[in-house]
Amino acid sequence: MTVISRLLVDLVVLTHVAFVLFVVFGGLFCLRYPKVSLVHLPAVLWGALIEFRGWICPLTPLENRLRQKAGVAAYEGGFLEHYLTPILYPEFLTREIQIALGISVLLLNLVIYAWLLLRRANR
Repeated sequence: MTVISRLLVDLVVLTHVAFVLFVVFGGLFCLRYPKVSLVHLPAVLWGALIEFRGWICPLTPLENRLRQKAGVAAYEGGFLEHYLTPILYPEFLTREIQIALGISVLLLNLVIYAWLLLRRANR
């Protein structure tokens, strides 16, 4: 794998992890910076929709295409692949777990946004 190909794959994996973290915890930024909700709410809806529908995130095929272009079919070596990929693609992931994850994300963010709205109403 060339250095540039490996960097591109790593960049896609990092972007994927960052998006997942933003979907799950981005509501906390909205408590401090309410305008972040303009980006966060669509991200939460997209993340939950992917889980509920069992879809594949568009970043996954992009990552796979980059790996194939680099002549690598399977994950191998590298910090990002070794430590971060199992977070995005756990072996135990079932349809039921996907739905539970989607519900959890929605509930967590519902609580955060309710708190944000109550705080704003009390001002």
